[in-house]
Amino acid sequence: MTMKTAVGWHIELEFHEDDNRTRAAALVRLPDGSEVRAHGYASRHPSDSNQPRVGEEVAGARALNELAMKLLTKAHDEIDEASGRTSYPLT
Repeated sequence: MTMKTAVGWHIELEFHEDDNRTRAAALVRLPDGSEVRAHGYASRHPSDSNQPRVGEEVAGARALNELAMKLLTKAHDEIDEASGRTSYPLT
């Protein structure tokens, strides 16, 4: 049995907030040296209480969702390039 080396990815999330809006920036650095970046946003309705953590969770989830879609696209582009045909993501 051959043991494979475990590979880890580190994903960074950074948040910027003002009174009514939260912006999340997500970044993953891949083992090949490439980076994929994505953003997510959340807006607080004026009648809602100020809960920064909730804004971070919503904006962070949206950024991670966009990051996931960009990673799928990148992977399929690489499959297409290597195989010479079009692959289709299961989304």
